[in-house]
Formats: sequence, structure tokens, C-alpha cells
Amino acid sequence: MKLGRALGTAAAATAAAAAGVALRDVLVALGGRPNGADLERIRRSTRFREGKFHNLAPRQVMPPGTYRRVLRELLFGTQTRRPVAAVPIARPEPAPRGGPGELYLTWYGHASALAEIDGGRVLFDPVWSERCSPAGFLGPRRLHAPPCPLADLPPLDAIVISHDHYDHLDLASVRVLTGTQDAPFVVPLGVGAHLRRWRVPESRIIELDWAEQVELGGLRLTATAAQHFSGRRLTNDDTLWASWVVAGPRRRLFYTGDSGYFAGYAAIGAEYGPFDAALVQVGAYDVHWPDIHMTPEEGVRAHLDLRGGLLVPVHWATFNLALHDWTEPADRVWTEAKAQAVPLALPPPGERIDVDDPPPVDGWWQTLA
Repeated sequence: MKLGRALGTAAAATAAAAAGVALRDVLVALGGRPNGADLERIRRSTRFREGKFHNLAPRQVMPPGTYRRVLRELLFGTQTRRPVAAVPIARPEPAPRGGPGELYLTWYGHASALAEIDGGRVLFDPVWSERCSPAGFLGPRRLHAPPCPLADLPPLDAIVISHDHYDHLDLASVRVLTGTQDAPFVVPLGVGAHLRRWRVPESRIIELDWAEQVELGGLRLTATAAQHFSGRRLTNDDTLWASWVVAGPRRRLFYTGDSGYFAGYAAIGAEYGPFDAALVQVGAYDVHWPDIHMTPEEGVRAHLDLRGGLLVPVHWATFNLALHDWTEPADRVWTEAKAQAVPLALPPPGERIDVDDPPPVDGWWQTLA
């Protein structure tokens, strides 16, 4: 009996310790809060008032009365929200740095992508974790493996974050990149507080407001407007969200981050375009949240506003974050791009594409419906 009680006590202690570790990890993943000089800088932003960041136009994350309908659709909807077989993965091969005038793009899944532009390398929104969540045991799980280990990426000149949602800013990925890369993290205002909590060196954190720029590796990175929101806790909009312009001596690239369609795309195109290519969000949309994510047709419209060159759709295929069929974003953006005569590349995750000679669209995802 005494041995049984001792074993039971040990098991309970082990379980309690494991629960404590899990809780600690969740609290760390929530990130930090701006304070001191960083908070004062946020308060000076024209986008910040009454304690929150604001879009150029009003938006609703989910209009009142929609939560019950969304829950019912999640439970009883008939959509095929996952691939029925393994997603094909292209294994990236090591490549030397490109030279002036060269532009290559590698989409790793969801919004994670590498741009090799005019000899520089910029990584966008790296999320390599199994789940996009503050906890490793819950939240949306990956629908395909990362095409390569994060530590195998070539030396980077910048790591760009569009906003602080878990499917764009991932603690585990930040930790790996902090240890394996020397590149700075270029982030919107307020997001630096999360990185400081995660012990990213201050010298590697660059925070920008909309229209602010930084020069890195011969490239000019500019934070531009987006129509979205932010938040890793129960409150929203205490950090900024952004789209990004990357300009080299000869080539230009645009990344939407997450955004609803808005008039700002035409203004960005007029000021910073035309672009050679654009990474455009086309997935995780729904009629219940039209202000914060674009439909595929809106993504094509935004691309035309931007004068975006080659359209490379992102923010689909990797995490089940909406109610639409898994293949729907790719099908719809392909149809709309053809209708609007927009050059389009839809590579499988991991395929490195030459923007000047993109592969033809082959519908690889359609066999997985």
C-alpha cells in the first residue's frame, strides 16, 4: 500500500510539473507588452488613438450575430476543409545568392515565403510549428510538413513579420531563427515587445510605422497599410499590422500580409509600384469576416490596383482557418486571374520559382479535393 501511494504521489507530481511547464510555455507564447520609450513611440503614431491602432477605414472582425452561424457551419458544414491525400512538397535545393536583376520566390506554405531579390534575401512570416497556437496541444494543425527545416535556410538579410497573429508570428520559429541567423526582424510597431519577451537581441529588432523604411542588404523595406487587426491575447489592436514593399536597385516586390480589400492598394501601387511580383493573401476568407481577409477575386483586384506583376497567392493550403473548401482559394484565384489576364504562379510548397520564367499553373491541388 505504501509503495502504491508513493507511486501515485510521484505520478501526480510529474503530471503537475508537466502542466506547469505547459502553462509557462503558453504564457511566454502570448508575448510581451510595449512599455517605456517603445510605448511612447506607439502613442505618437497617427494610426494610434484611444489606446488602439486603427485602420484607414472602419472594420469589423466578425459582425454581431455571426458567431452562432459560424459555429453551426464548423460543426455541420459539408465543405472539404482538408486535403484528401498528402500535399506534394518540393524540397528546396541550396542555391547561391542571386545577382542584380534576379528575383526568385519560394512559398513554404500559408504565408511563409522567401524572396531573393537583387542579391538580397527576405523571409516573410515564418511559421514552421505543427500548430498556429500559443499551446502545442491545441489549435489548427498543419496540413502538410514544412518543405525543409527552418535551420537549413540560407543566410538572410531580413526577417519580416506582417502582424502578431499566431499563424504569422510563431515563438518556436523565432527562437530557431534567433539562433541560426544574424538578420534583423523587421516588424510593425508594438510587435517588438513580443520579440523582447522571447530574448531576441535589441540590436536585431527594427519596428516601423506605416510609410517608414529601413535599408538592409542593399534593399529598402517599407511598411505600408493593410486592413486587418492584431492581438495574441484577449484584447486586439495594441500592436500594428502592415503590408510590405521590398525594393532593390532593379526589382520590386509587394507582400500583402493579411488584409481585407481596401482603397489603399491603389495608393500603394501609385507610390511604390509597379512591382515585378506580389505575394497576395487569398485564403481564410468568409462572408462573416469580409473586412479582414480578401477573397481570391479581391486578391486579384488588389493585385491589379498594385500593378503587381506576377501574382503568387499565399495564406492557403497549410492551416484550416476558415469554412471554405481546401482547394477553393486556388481554384477561384486561377479562374479570376485568367479572366483578368493576370500572370499567375501557383507552385506547391517549397518550389523555387524564377519570377521572369514562372512555371505554368498545372492544378496540382485539384487531385486532393
